[in-house]
Amino acid sequence: MERYCLTLDLQDDPTLIAEYEAWHQNVWPEILESITDSGIAHMQIYRYANRLFMIMEVNDGFSFEAKGAADVANAKVQEWETLMWKYQKPLPGSKPGEKWMLMEKIFDL
Repeated sequence: MERYCLTLDLQDDPTLIAEYEAWHQNVWPEILESITDSGIAHMQIYRYANRLFMIMEVNDGFSFEAKGAADVANAKVQEWETLMWKYQKPLPGSKPGEKWMLMEKIFDL
């Protein structure tokens, strides 16, 4: 099982951050299904201030490309992503439309 870590910022607004967290207490079933169907076995999101940190553990068949293609073809995922973009903001240096950025592991004990 492979592990990936990603990061993203939220809008620096306490009200929007609280709304974002509320959405994640009740994620739509179609979104959860799209996550597990893609080969993601475990996913956690942590927050510090307006910075998010996601840990994903994926099965051998997982690929970011396949997940991205499936997400584009899934209307409910697109609806969720549009809704979440209200709360999220791109990291400095990201390309237009990029959200979650893959982090590079620099230490392992």
